[in-house]
Amino acid sequence: MRELLLINITGPDKPGLTSKITSILSGYRIPVLDIGQAVIHNHLSLGMLVEVPKESASSPILKDLLFCAHTLGIQITFTPVSDTEYDEWVLEQGKPRYLLSLLARRITAEQLERVSSIVASHNLNIDTINRLSGRIPLENGHTGNTKACVEFSIRGTLVNENRFREEMLAITDSLGIDIAFQEDNIFRRNRRLVVFDMDSTLITSEVIDELACEAGVGKEVSTITEQAMRGELDFSESLLRRVSLLEGLDEHVLETIAKRLQLTEGAETLFHNLHNLGFKTAVISGGFTYFGHFLQKKLNIDYVYANTLEIVEGRLTGKVIGQIVDGNRKAELLELIAKKENIRLEQTIAVGDGANDLPMLGKAGLGIAFRAKPIVRESAKQAISTLGLDAILYLMGFRDRDDLSISQHTLQNARNLSGEAG
Repeated sequence: MRELLLINITGPDKPGLTSKITSILSGYRIPVLDIGQAVIHNHLSLGMLVEVPKESASSPILKDLLFCAHTLGIQITFTPVSDTEYDEWVLEQGKPRYLLSLLARRITAEQLERVSSIVASHNLNIDTINRLSGRIPLENGHTGNTKACVEFSIRGTLVNENRFREEMLAITDSLGIDIAFQEDNIFRRNRRLVVFDMDSTLITSEVIDELACEAGVGKEVSTITEQAMRGELDFSESLLRRVSLLEGLDEHVLETIAKRLQLTEGAETLFHNLHNLGFKTAVISGGFTYFGHFLQKKLNIDYVYANTLEIVEGRLTGKVIGQIVDGNRKAELLELIAKKENIRLEQTIAVGDGANDLPMLGKAGLGIAFRAKPIVRESAKQAISTLGLDAILYLMGFRDRDDLSISQHTLQNARNLSGEAG
């Protein structure tokens, strides 16, 4: 009669260890039904589920494995697995799978405990936990400019997804973390288009507020802007009201403001990676084309759609030319670009912070509320508030080590902190 054995190996990692273990199994022609390995700080954990055929006795195999483990200085244990247990394991492969990303400036045990407790309370099982972020040197591990991400692979049937998301959102502010939860499917690993809102997303400011300050109507425009972003005012109406207050402003002010715009943390790193990976990028903004085109040159953006300010004889007329890019238009433009590039909507990512971004976020395969207003964070499926724009790469499954420039930058920081020469 056959035997099913779960073999667990732990101990210091070293080259050739897996080869030596599997060579023993190979000598006995042992089928391997499942295998998994992880190394944390040079400490190995290797598990294999094997089938010992009825014509083979397990004792000689176990004896050889124990001797090999002794010579390698590792620990090895054997756990019998019944046919019933194995059959149950096979049936579980049809269950839905999800990916949960925990993002923070640094990871703490409390964060892991709270997140894993919610996962368990919904009868979901954590299969694996992987670190996507780079290693943080001890010297700057507590500074504000670090970033960390661990990804949970979760299996099971989620009965109440809305409640699950609400519970996760409820702990984000108190713990200083972001939590993204998405289905693990082929589209998650095959995104091709990323579109961004501009103001307070790709850049740190609201351009219309900057224009208003130059025109001497800053307070009036800022009040209207905040109401619109919170969803308290119709966006098109609020835009026309704000632009009307800019009547008479010299067009040279646009260039002055454009030159002082500040990119959001992580923007350049994100675009560097997206372009190297062949992604298409776009700005779809309720802001203004002048500033969108300025950023297009700076970041090599493929598409820009925004509102156009009317200028006559060198001065703003207080009017907008053409169709206003409001929330519904943003969603339409996302679909238009995807169709033009022959990209499925499931392969798109949309990023924004305001209520007028929600239609676009809802239509994209992955919609991300970035440093967003409360109403947007609550409505969007994903939200990032703690880290910069480059944290989006984690939600796409990329690791810091996938980018050579990031790895070199981290290495140089470590050398500088330790006093080594570059």
